[in-house]
Amino acid sequence: MVVISTRIIREFISRFPLSASALNKWNNITMNSDWKNFTEVKKTWNTCDSIGNDRYLFDIAGNNFRLIAMIHFDRRTLYIRGILSHQEYTTLSKKGRLNSL
Repeated sequence: MVVISTRIIREFISRFPLSASALNKWNNITMNSDWKNFTEVKKTWNTCDSIGNDRYLFDIAGNNFRLIAMIHFDRRTLYIRGILSHQEYTTLSKKGRLNSL
């Protein structure tokens, strides 16, 4: 997969250094994947969920962080829309704004 917006990963790691190992692992595995559909994503990342509007939620570092990505399977492209701490995720989720990322 082609991962777009890896800058977001670097920025998040600078805010939350403990996320570095897990996010770098996620990025490496994802870049080396060739998913054709959500079922294949689930085989790689069992905790991934579809949240609608072509967006998928990945639990990172044992659910401490959440990565939201838009995936276009036909183009083999994943766009990172945001990475959130657990608290940030809870706040956006309660407001029903996850799909807006």
